Amino acid sequence: MQCDYYDAALCRSCTLLEQPYDDQLARKVAGARAALGEGVRWELPVASAESGFRNKAKMVVAGTVEAPTLGILDGARGVDLRGCALHTPGITAALPVLAAFVTEASLTPYDVATRRGELKHVLVTDSGTALMVRFVLRSTEALARIRKHLPPLVAELGDRTVVSVNVQPEHKAVLEGEREIVLTEAGTLRMPVGDVTLHLRPQSFFQTNTAVAGALYRDAAAWVDELAVRTAWDLYCGVGGFALHLAPGRDVLGVELSGEAVASALTSRDELGLTARFQAGDAAAFVRDVEAVPDLVVVNPPRRGLGELAGLLEASGVAHVLYSSCHVGSLGRDLRAMPSLRPVKARVYDMFPHTEHHETLVMLQR
Repeated sequence: MQCDYYDAALCRSCTLLEQPYDDQLARKVAGARAALGEGVRWELPVASAESGFRNKAKMVVAGTVEAPTLGILDGARGVDLRGCALHTPGITAALPVLAAFVTEASLTPYDVATRRGELKHVLVTDSGTALMVRFVLRSTEALARIRKHLPPLVAELGDRTVVSVNVQPEHKAVLEGEREIVLTEAGTLRMPVGDVTLHLRPQSFFQTNTAVAGALYRDAAAWVDELAVRTAWDLYCGVGGFALHLAPGRDVLGVELSGEAVASALTSRDELGLTARFQAGDAAAFVRDVEAVPDLVVVNPPRRGLGELAGLLEASGVAHVLYSSCHVGSLGRDLRAMPSLRPVKARVYDMFPHTEHHETLVMLQR
């Protein structure tokens, strides 16, 4: 992929950009194989498009009201990355519109050095048919101006656009705050992925590569179909991607710490007419407190891995664990903590071309 920002040393986030894509993918597969060891049946990796795949833009806002930059910071200086080739066409088309909105609504970019200004980030998610736009502000001072100028923005971006304000008053490296104010009638973004449509609320997590996420969910369902699985738990279920793909014909329970994500999963479930159950709570505490285990447990933990949950699953007696990992280091550590659960099948999914990051799906069998 050609990137003028990279060539000009303005952005070096794509650390593997100088390597041919096939070499990048081979490197990721080799790392995953090393983490899992011998005796695993590997399916061919799922490659990504090299550009236009990223469905989320997390843009730092800098510069001035009249000339805002949307991109990253180089020290305290804003570097505008509106033309980043990773973004979907929908995001690429939206970013200039949003930059103009910053000027129109007089949203003063936050200055890190002086700790002055209001607008910290613009976050955009593209479902392929609609957008979600979130303005991360230091306070609600600009809220009235955003509301005033919102109708023309929604008209330009599309009437299904979801717009919200997130309030993050603290001066620290935290992307967003707890308070979210939804400004449009539509409060969720409908995200078609795999064989279902998920509803995303503003603070919901979702994979940044929709096409590869769809392949991940379809494979998970196909692998589980090969087993005699009637009951399943989806721990760290997020907005329900795995659970809803496994739900037809099965008793599935999803557990997720984020109440907002659980609400999204329930909305999707009801729209799909499925019977999966979802509850908010800590995954390790949930497993610690139950007696009977299901036929299969799905885990999709954060980068740090399972932690205490690995030992709980090892002791639980569950026959199969389907582990979706975004970090092979923590995956390898968790596998060592679950010696009775052996990896039998695995596949690499390249969610993040041009970086070291990827997803690995592993079926573990006791």
